Amino acid sequence: MSLEDLVEAFINLEEEKVLKNVESLVKMGKNPYEILEACRRAAEVVGERFERGEYFLSELVYAGEIFNNVMKIVLPLIKREIKPLGTILLGTVQGDVHDIGKNIFKAFAEAAGFKVIDIGVDTPPEKFVEAVKIYKPDIVGMSGLLTIAYDAMKRTVEALKEAGLRDKVKVIIGGGRVDENIKRYTGADEWADNAIVGVKKCKQMLGLGG
Repeated sequence: MSLEDLVEAFINLEEEKVLKNVESLVKMGKNPYEILEACRRAAEVVGERFERGEYFLSELVYAGEIFNNVMKIVLPLIKREIKPLGTILLGTVQGDVHDIGKNIFKAFAEAAGFKVIDIGVDTPPEKFVEAVKIYKPDIVGMSGLLTIAYDAMKRTVEALKEAGLRDKVKVIIGGGRVDENIKRYTGADEWADNAIVGVKKCKQMLGLGG
């Protein structure tokens, strides 16, 4: 049983095999962070296959469900019983129903010590605004796989400005195709194209180093 076996099973969407591998690796004392990273790498390959048309939306959604079930096993092993580093409000923006990237980021952020409030997928700007008013997060994280997500991210940042909330939160956007230009277009403070970098930048935005 190895991490590479886990990666292969995940890429092939063999859920039962994935979960058995995870449970075996946990029993063997494998570092939970390494297990999560292996699943992140596998999910990245699944996303690439989706972009090439080798996998369909249903398979991408299924991969997200597999990752969620992996998190149920692994996260309890690494959650810290300490004061959170900060609070992140997280959602996939309006017009996009993909949640695998969001869920991967959530797992790594929680493992790092952040409290994460997940408000789901296809999230309109007004829902982000309302959630910021309720939860008062330090950071708003917006995820999007599709290119149409960029306009939704921009509208959400503008909605935060109109509500007088933009200067009260840091904003980070995430997705496989985001970059510095998209960050400027949307008005976000930071961007990340993978979960590990995203968590590091969240720490940096709060003055916690990387």
